[in-house]
Amino acid sequence: MRASLLEALGLAAGSLSHRAQPADRALGEALRRPGVLFLDDAQRLSPPLLDYLRLLWDEPGTAAALLLCGAGVERVIARAPALRSRVLTWHQVPELDQERLGETLAMFHDVWEGVDPADVGWADATVARGNFRTWAKITSHVYALAKRGRDVRVDRSLIEQACARLGPYP
Repeated sequence: MRASLLEALGLAAGSLSHRAQPADRALGEALRRPGVLFLDDAQRLSPPLLDYLRLLWDEPGTAAALLLCGAGVERVIARAPALRSRVLTWHQVPELDQERLGETLAMFHDVWEGVDPADVGWADATVARGNFRTWAKITSHVYALAKRGRDVRVDRSLIEQACARLGPYP
């Protein structure tokens, strides 16, 4: 965890990760700068790692926010009362809104700009089902396929090819 945090904050992970006190001091200094550290899949963190995060964020002068995300993370945090008591707010992120799906995807990546909403709707109904992580994967495949040729238009055929790369779906 220490090495990952050092790397995420742009610190000398190689020279500090095996020296706990200097590494923690460097992390403490970095966390004095305003910012947000986003940890996805936080539900996989063990209680000792959650406590380590709590200790880092308990340092006086810490200005950075810690955002813990993941399916079931609230249950993991509930079992760490010292950390749970420091949670400022809880947010439940719903599925992507069908009415604004095209707009949301275009803000996420320009490959979706101008794509027929019916094609986006097909991919969502068939594969993504409102899941942003799945949309990120589809976007990656659409982008790779579109880059293969000149002026490749993102249409239903290209989206189907991208979705097929995700594996079988109903």
